[in-house]
Amino acid sequence: MKFIHPSEFDRRFWLTPPDIYSKLDAEFGFDFDPCPYPRPEGYNSLDIEWGRVSYVNPPFRTKDTPDGRGPTAFVRKAIAENKKGKTVVMMIPTQSYVNLLIEAGAELRSAGRVRWLSGVDGEPTNSPSPITSFILRP
Repeated sequence: MKFIHPSEFDRRFWLTPPDIYSKLDAEFGFDFDPCPYPRPEGYNSLDIEWGRVSYVNPPFRTKDTPDGRGPTAFVRKAIAENKKGKTVVMMIPTQSYVNLLIEAGAELRSAGRVRWLSGVDGEPTNSPSPITSFILRP
């Protein structure tokens, strides 16, 4: 397999620190990495079967993906692979307040795409936002 030559472009890719990976690998026993670095030329893990237990550190931005499908495509692929009975551990960026709520034990629920109402005229937004409800119970 031919590998893509590292360049300044590669500064946009972030590799998992070994101590984090080794702890996860000890727990899950990974047998596949759909997002290897460097990525072999022509390789696109969105179009192939993943392993029984995959570790996924996908590109964080759409422009860093092999075909412009973006990080959401990796999430969809992870869900599809999981539905086949496979385990997927995915590392994706998130806002710090989300992690604070998770660490506090919040229950998470998808609220879907919410069309928020304008405080001025009550009209719904043209661009509904994906929203998560975080419930903190005593």
